[in-house]
Amino acid sequence: MTVEIHHYAADRLPEIRQALLDIHVEVRHHDFGLTGPFYDVARFDERLSSYASRPGWAATVGYEDGRPVGFAFGVPLGPDTRWWAAMTTPLPDGYAEEDGTRTVALNEIVVRKPWRGRGVAWQIHEAWLAQRKEERVTLLVNPAAGNGAVLARYEAWGYRKVGDQQPFSDSPVFASMTRPVRQR
Repeated sequence: MTVEIHHYAADRLPEIRQALLDIHVEVRHHDFGLTGPFYDVARFDERLSSYASRPGWAATVGYEDGRPVGFAFGVPLGPDTRWWAAMTTPLPDGYAEEDGTRTVALNEIVVRKPWRGRGVAWQIHEAWLAQRKEERVTLLVNPAAGNGAVLARYEAWGYRKVGDQQPFSDSPVFASMTRPVRQR
């Protein structure tokens, strides 16, 4: 299945904010039953605003018949990033050195249930990456999500686990994964 892809920079976030919030609630709360302060819509909105305030933030939204079906967004890791600070696993020397052009963080990728299992997440993911200039992409995934199926999906997309991290005191311990932006 192919969806219509639209790209958004931070200055256009007001156009899509409510759609992102609605999809977050539908998928995270209703489909996956994720509750608690970390998954609260207000906390998600705070994180969204924080990410979008950083240079280079961009989102990709997939649409079918004018209806948003999923999204991905993220931001490059600058020299002052705290992204790697929450690692519970030591990283190789130099791995966490960032300059704003080396690594982009995929902060969120979410697809509504009727469009899952149809290649839409992959399409949104690859469309978002096609706009990126960085060398590698990193993401965090709850290894328990989908009884490990979500982690396996990212591995099938070329991501490799580099360790674990807990970026917020009330967040799960996530698997930290990376892959090249452009796969050969």
